[in-house]
Amino acid sequence: MTRIGLTLMLALMFLPLAAQGAGLRAGVASVDITPPPGLSMYGYFDRIKDERLSTGTLDPLYARVLVLQAGDARLALVTLDLGRCFGKASLDRLRSEVRLLAGISDLLVTASHTHAGPNVLDEYPNSRLPAWEAEALGKIARAVQEAARLAVDVRLGTGYGSAHVGYNRRVVGADGGVKMLWQNPTRIPTSPVDPTVSILRIDTSEGRPLAILVNYACHPVIFGSDNQKYSSDYVGVMRRTVEESFGGQLTCFFLQGADGDINPYYAATPLQDGAVKLRDWTGQELAQEVVHVAKAIHTENLSPSSISFAEDEMIFKVRWPAEQFRSGLLKEFGPRVFEDHADLLKDQPVPGTLTLKVATALIDKRIAIATVPGEPFVDFQMTWRNRCPVSDAFFLGYTNGYFDYLPTIQAASEGGYGAADSNTYLDVGTGERLVDHALMRVYEMMGRLVEMPEDLKKPE
Repeated sequence: MTRIGLTLMLALMFLPLAAQGAGLRAGVASVDITPPPGLSMYGYFDRIKDERLSTGTLDPLYARVLVLQAGDARLALVTLDLGRCFGKASLDRLRSEVRLLAGISDLLVTASHTHAGPNVLDEYPNSRLPAWEAEALGKIARAVQEAARLAVDVRLGTGYGSAHVGYNRRVVGADGGVKMLWQNPTRIPTSPVDPTVSILRIDTSEGRPLAILVNYACHPVIFGSDNQKYSSDYVGVMRRTVEESFGGQLTCFFLQGADGDINPYYAATPLQDGAVKLRDWTGQELAQEVVHVAKAIHTENLSPSSISFAEDEMIFKVRWPAEQFRSGLLKEFGPRVFEDHADLLKDQPVPGTLTLKVATALIDKRIAIATVPGEPFVDFQMTWRNRCPVSDAFFLGYTNGYFDYLPTIQAASEGGYGAADSNTYLDVGTGERLVDHALMRVYEMMGRLVEMPEDLKKPE
């Protein structure tokens, strides 16, 4: 009887541990990465060309961290209140640090694309990072470590809504020509636009809200080139409003989608014309829908849980003849803007190639995430969601690298800003190939693509 009792006791002790290990765990952290004033700001060629520097801060810039763990897989998602993602050297440094500090096997670093942040370059003179960026990388690494340390058992749920705060800034006329509509305060209908607000809610196993992830496509450019103060634009307003609606219990994350051709209605509003008020309206309008949807989401724990992840390098040709493109940029914008294309504009053989990373994640075989390192046009987000083999499909731009605009083949043929200019230097069809690759990865992760057909397998 004693032996049987001991056996039962040990079994009961280990059953909860096994169940706990089979579930999903998550932790969150946040850190202020606002630089000091006096730096070049991101976006708006006239501001960069005229060397107008930052004079202060309207609202802080943050890096927010979510760590997900299932078994041996640890995925860290870092969202940045920056115009673009860090360059390759900084990302490599961050990968190494979080692997050492927190055992992170997979990393996604994505930017909101605010045009009220510091300028970020792929490469810096003498390969020396600016002090603010080096400090930010250290803070982010420690935040990842903290999020991993705080990880608890969680359950997930998804929901979808619709918010109308933006429009397509490319207007294609009857003759096929493109006119750029840089502002749209009267809210003239344009297309294509994706109003879908995709939400992932993460609760603790006891049901306490831990995090809300908001995937939406719209440029954070309420502030124009006259603004010289740091701000997360409407994104920060949305996050604060959502967090306050949940009593400050959770952390809200913004995942910028395929906003390459999508502007907010009140884009580039001068400060004297009420830009701050319009920023707040845009953020609150989006937040209202997020809160409405998020509060109705039912979360659940699927056990066993799993995280599949792949980050693949793909090589693409440069669209324009490299020598002419190089001299054209120098002539039009001068050396300061020229530096922002350092990776592309090195001495390289014509036509030149660039290596991009596309990352794909699949959580619990039901939530798919595809990321691209640039500014994809909105069609790609809708295509990904429509073609993905799972119903919950999130699409992120500005992730793990930055290579400017990714227009569709049709948009490239029509022309216009972001489709056929100096900011669109990747070969036509690059975006389509990236989306197709992510789709194949998801099918592979689900076990629905085989390495070898049955009729070619050798008999045992």
